[in-house]
Parts: sequence; C-alpha cells; structure tokens
Amino acid sequence: MIDFYSDYPHFKWEENTAEEIRKWLHSIVDYFSTGKKIQQLNYIFLDDEKLLEINKKFLQHDEYTDIITFDTCRANAISGEMYISIDRVIENAQILGEPAEREFLRVLGHGLLHLLGQKDKTDLEAAEMRGKEEIILNKLQAPINNTKSLFQGFFL
Repeated sequence: MIDFYSDYPHFKWEENTAEEIRKWLHSIVDYFSTGKKIQQLNYIFLDDEKLLEINKKFLQHDEYTDIITFDTCRANAISGEMYISIDRVIENAQILGEPAEREFLRVLGHGLLHLLGQKDKTDLEAAEMRGKEEIILNKLQAPINNTKSLFQGFFL
C-alpha cells in the first residue's frame, strides 16, 4: 500500500494522480529489485520548517533538505516513511530550471531508491543515485503530465 499525506497548504491530491504515481512507484520496484514488493510506503508532504524539525530531532542535522527517508523494510517487504519538503522541491526545481512536477517525482523516486538499498553519501554513490533517478524519470516514464495540477498556483 502506498499512501500520501499532505500538511502543506494548497497541495491537494486527486485520486487519479495518486493512482498514476502508485503505478510508477511499483514499476521502480519491479525494475530495480529482485523479488521485493511494496508493503507500506507513506509519503508525507511538509514545509521547510517542519522538515527541518524532523532533521534536527532524528538526524541531528541543522539544515534544510528535500527528503528524509525512514527505512522500516524487512526481508523482501519494502516499507518506510518519506518526509518531503514541498518548499525545497519548488526551490530546487527553479534552481535546476526543471518543472516542479519533474523535481517532485525525482524526490519521490529518490526516497524509494534509498529503501531499495541505494546510498548517496559518497561521490560515487551520489553519481549512481543520479543515474538511477534519470532511469526512473525517463525510461520508466514518470507521470509528469499527471502531476502538473499539484503545482498550479505555486508560481506567478
């Protein structure tokens, strides 16, 4: 089961959008794992300040980040909670010159890749992560057009 929760103003889900993203997330697992299945994924969307509080409390990091992933996987059951700052997604998209919906999907996939075992602490690991993110966005056909409505009203 994959659930989405928003504590971010004006960030509302339509069920058809959520279902398209769920299918895409399952395709990531099918592509990158052998025999693993999603048991429970919770994506929680927050603002910068709420994610900063989590970062300080649980990771002792006093810095903004786009995502924090808590891994609760067991054996072949993929499960975890991913806390995502919509503020960071929007700002990072602007910095990178990318559409916000593409950056949003990259971050969702990034968290799942962590649950599949991909690290990104070293330069080599980070490069591997970026390569896999390109695969999930391009080869696995991320539902970018279906997520455009999530960001309507965020930009002038």
